Amino acid sequence: MTSVCLRPSDIALDLNDNEIEKVREILGREPNTVEWAMIDVMWSEHCSYKSSRPVLKLLPREGSRVLVGPGQDAGVVDIGDNLAIVFKIESHNHPSAVDPYNGAATGIGGIIRDILCMGARPIALIDPLRFGLLDEGHTKWLLKYVVKGIGDYGNCIGVPTVGGEVEFDPCFEKNCLVNVGCLGITTHDKIIPSKAGNLGDYLVLMGGSTGRDGIHGVTFASKELSGDSEEDDRGSVQIGDPFTKKRIIDATLEAIETGFVNGLKDLGGGGLTCGTSEMAEASGVGLEINLDEVYLREPDMDTWEIVISESQERMLFIVDPEGLNAVTNVFEKYELPYAFIGKVTDTGRLIMYRGGKLVVDLPPSILTKVPTIDRGYQKPSYLETTRKTKLPSPPKDIEEAIQVLLGSPNIGSKEWIYQQYDHEVGVRTVVKPGKADAAVLRILGKKKGIAVASDCNSHHVYLDPYNGGLEAVVEACRNVTSVGAEPVGMVDCCNFGNPEDPEIFWQFKEAVRGMADACKCLEVPCVGGNVSFYNEDTITGIAIRPAPVVMVVGLMEDVEKAVTMEFKQPGEKIVIVGETIDEVEGSEYYTVIHKIEKSTPPRVDLLKEKRAMFAMLEVIDKGYVTASHDCSRGGLAVALSLMCLKGGLGADVDLEKVPILEKIPLDSLLFSETNGRYILSVRENHLREVLEIFEKRQVKVGIVGEVKKDLILNIKNDSKIVASCSLLNFYESFYQSLRKEMEVA
Repeated sequence: MTSVCLRPSDIALDLNDNEIEKVREILGREPNTVEWAMIDVMWSEHCSYKSSRPVLKLLPREGSRVLVGPGQDAGVVDIGDNLAIVFKIESHNHPSAVDPYNGAATGIGGIIRDILCMGARPIALIDPLRFGLLDEGHTKWLLKYVVKGIGDYGNCIGVPTVGGEVEFDPCFEKNCLVNVGCLGITTHDKIIPSKAGNLGDYLVLMGGSTGRDGIHGVTFASKELSGDSEEDDRGSVQIGDPFTKKRIIDATLEAIETGFVNGLKDLGGGGLTCGTSEMAEASGVGLEINLDEVYLREPDMDTWEIVISESQERMLFIVDPEGLNAVTNVFEKYELPYAFIGKVTDTGRLIMYRGGKLVVDLPPSILTKVPTIDRGYQKPSYLETTRKTKLPSPPKDIEEAIQVLLGSPNIGSKEWIYQQYDHEVGVRTVVKPGKADAAVLRILGKKKGIAVASDCNSHHVYLDPYNGGLEAVVEACRNVTSVGAEPVGMVDCCNFGNPEDPEIFWQFKEAVRGMADACKCLEVPCVGGNVSFYNEDTITGIAIRPAPVVMVVGLMEDVEKAVTMEFKQPGEKIVIVGETIDEVEGSEYYTVIHKIEKSTPPRVDLLKEKRAMFAMLEVIDKGYVTASHDCSRGGLAVALSLMCLKGGLGADVDLEKVPILEKIPLDSLLFSETNGRYILSVRENHLREVLEIFEKRQVKVGIVGEVKKDLILNIKNDSKIVASCSLLNFYESFYQSLRKEMEVA
C-alpha cells in the first residue's frame, strides 16, 4: 500500500513529497508551521546546493596562500605583510529580472555584507552582467535599471565599481544575469569566522529592521520565472538602504577592533534561519533565541515570516559577554539599532521562543546538511548539430568587417555603463575600467596591489561546456596576467537553467570539470562561489546559455609596474605572443558577420597557457612591456584596433609574421579566437631581452609590426595591403554603439 503524504496546509512549501517525508523521518515528528518555513528555505536549491554540491567537490580548494576556503561567507587569501584579500561573487538574477533596480542594488548590498562579516573592509566591486538583444525594449529597461541600481548603491556607500563584463544574447531576454563580486582587505588577526563563538556568548542583531520584503527570496531564486513572476514575485525582492549600509560598514569594522566579536554573519538569503543554523552547526553548539527581541518594521508579522525574512542591512554578531558594552557603544555611536536576541548554549539545538512559547526546536543539521540529489545527465541533443561548418567566403571589405565587429554589442565600449559608477572613490584604483583587461587597486601604504577581472564566453560554453569552463578560467587569468599580476585565487558564479533537465545538468557537470582542470593546472585555487540554477522561462521554454562566470584575483608586488592596453609611443614594436590556429568557428566574427551560431569553438591548451602566463609576468615585471592586451573576442583584428583606439595611435601590421602551426585563411588570421595569446608593445631596445624570455619559456612569439603616429591601421598579408583602416571610422562604431542604443531607451 502506498503511503499518503499529507502536505502542511497553512503555508506554501516548495518541497516535493519525497522531501517532506524525509524531513518527517529525520525529525521523527511533524514540524510546526514555523519549522516547516525554516526547512523550506534551507532545503531550497539556492541555500542547500543539493544538486550542485557533489559536482563542486571537483574544484581545487587548497593552496599555499589560502587562509579560508569554501564554506564560509567569503574566501580569504594571504598576500604577505600580514595582509589578506577577502573576495566573493554571488548572483542576484531572479530579483533583477522582476525588479531590476532593487534586485541589482540589493545584490551589491548582499555581497558587501559577505566581505564585511569576514572582518574585511570592502574596497571594490565588479559586475558581470548578461542581457538580451538591445533591439528589445524589455532588455533596455532591464539594463538601464540594473546599472542604475548598482551605481546608486555602490556610489552611496563609497565602494568603487572597478570592473566586470557584459554579454548580450537572445537567451538572456527574460532571464538577465546580474552577478556581483566584491573584494575586501584585512589583516590575518582580524579575520572573523562565520561561527557561533563560545558558550555564553550573546547574539546581537544589528542594523535594519525586519519586515516582509524578501520573504521566500531563496525559494523564488530556486524556480523558473513564469509569465506572472514580475507581478507575483515582486514581494520576494529585498529593498536596500545604502545609507544605513555605510554606517554598518564603519560600525562593524570598529566593533571588530574591540576584540570582543567572536563570530559574525550577515542575514541575507534565508534570513535569520540561515544565519543562526549555519553558525550553530559550524561550532557544534546550540543557540537559544527570543524572537520578541527582533525589532520589526511590521508588528503584525507571523512568526514564520520573522524567521525567514530577508530584509536587508542586518548583521548578527556573536559577542563575548565581557565586551558587550564596548561593542554596543560602537553601535550607539553610529546610531544603529541593535538587540540582544539570544545566547550560545551547549544543547546542540536551535531553540526559538516567541511570546513565552517554544516555537522552534530543531537540530541545526536538519537545516544545513540537506540531502543531495543525484541528478541524471546526458549530452544535449543540440550538440549533434554543432560540428565543423563549411568555411564561408572571407569578407570582401576587411575594414568594414572589423568596424561592424567593433560596434557589435559584445565588443563595443561599455563606457555608458561604467561611467555611471564611481570607480575612483577610496583612492585605490590605479587602473580604471576600460584601460586594461583587469582593474588594479593599490594597497594603501604599500607598494603592492591587487588586480581583479571576471570572464566567461557563454557562447563557447554552450558549444562545448567542458572547454568553455576551461576557457572561463584561463581567460580571467590572462586578463589579470596582462596587467602584470600573478593569479592567486578564483571564485565562480555558475549560472545555468533547470538542473532537473538532464541536458542542463550535463552542461553544468562538464563546465565545472573544465574549470577544475584549469584551476589545477594553473595552480589557482577556488576559494568560494555561487550556483544559480533555474534561469529559464516557463512560457518560452528558453534556458539561458550556460554562464560559469569566473572572478580571478591577482597579486602585484609593485603597482607602478601595472600595464594598460593602449599603445604608448610611435616606433614601438608590436609583438604577438602565442600561435594562431584556424579556430575562427564559434567566434564573434562567425556570429556577427556570417550569422553562424553552431560550430566548434576554439580549444584550450593548458600547458601553453601556463607557459605564456609566467613568461608574461616576467617581461612585465622587468619593465619591458609598454602595452598589453589579451586576444579573445574578435581575434587579432579587434585586439589591435582597440590598442590603437585607446592610445590614439595607428599601426603597421604584417600577418605573415604571426606565429602559426600551419597556413590558414586570411579571415582566420584576423578573427580566430585562439586561446593563450597576448599582444604587446615593446621598445626596440628591450626587444632582444623580451624574445629571449619567451624562447626560454618555450612560448612562440612574432614581431608583427610597429606603432605609428598616423591614425591608420595598415594590415599586410602576402606582401600586399589587405586593409587600410581609418581609426576615426572605428572610433564612432566602438565608442558610440551602446550609448546610442541606450539614449533612446
